[in-house]
Amino acid sequence: MTGTDPVDPSPASSEPAGPAPADSDQTRRDRLLRAATTVSVSVASCLSLLKLAAWLVTGSAAILSSLLDSLVDVAASGILLISVRHALRPPDRSHRFGHGKAEPLGAIAQAAFVGGSALLLIFESAGRFITPEPVSDPPVGIAVMMVSLVATVALVIFQRSVARRTASTAIAADRLNYVGDTATSMVVLAVLLIGQSPGWLWLDPAAAIGVALWLLVSAARIARNAVDHLMDRELPREDRLRIAEIVRADPEVVDLHDLRTRSAGGTRFIELHVEMEGGLTLWQAHTVCDRVEASLSRAFPDVEVILHQEPAGLDDDRLDHRIARRPG
Repeated sequence: MTGTDPVDPSPASSEPAGPAPADSDQTRRDRLLRAATTVSVSVASCLSLLKLAAWLVTGSAAILSSLLDSLVDVAASGILLISVRHALRPPDRSHRFGHGKAEPLGAIAQAAFVGGSALLLIFESAGRFITPEPVSDPPVGIAVMMVSLVATVALVIFQRSVARRTASTAIAADRLNYVGDTATSMVVLAVLLIGQSPGWLWLDPAAAIGVALWLLVSAARIARNAVDHLMDRELPREDRLRIAEIVRADPEVVDLHDLRTRSAGGTRFIELHVEMEGGLTLWQAHTVCDRVEASLSRAFPDVEVILHQEPAGLDDDRLDHRIARRPG
């Protein structure tokens, strides 16, 4: 008996080795998302304090525009942090598909903050055209905006890497917001460098309004992308064609129909009907579907696949026939 004891644990200890890579990938994704949200809030908070000091010293409308943008970033990044961490929660009895849609909800809140700050900035800057004022102590503003530009560019590069590796809509939305910040910082720097001559005082409020218009465009893009996710928009056409190609590549699959796709957070959902020869046993059909699901999982990481087995040529009321045909 004692001689066999060391042998028994070895199969049990080796069983978890299979799913370990997937668990490791998910853990790595979660860690990246948490790091990205924390860094975003920290950078936005520090830059807001710097720009507040610079605006109090210089009185520049352009710096005020950048300050308002950073204050919005603090609020938006805070919402991002909350929504992403909620989205990372695993499925439960009340949310069997997970909590991934918390990300686009956070992105919509970001769009609202960005759009509101843009309108406030336009209102604040309009009066400067009537009574333009020179900027006080431009070197202070220049130094602060240089620091802001370097920090924002570093954050955008980091967020780009995280968004690519996690497919997070919220991180992508936040990155788009900070891309706008880099443009804002460059515009404000140009104003501080060349816009202080008597004939160029109009450039300060003009730059602020230009930044505000950019923010409105960014807000619209963020909102549109978030709404697409909340409304379960199909995956891109290229992905759907690739899914169909993978399914049809199995030698025992005759065809497919009712292909439906969507995404929530970093998870993509694929649902379709697999048509096979009617003479296959249930066990054989199950084996075919397992093969197809494995092929789709290799091609699309972080995917959940739902397959319905159906005899080829069955005359059923297919959803495909009820959908209006549109190009693309």
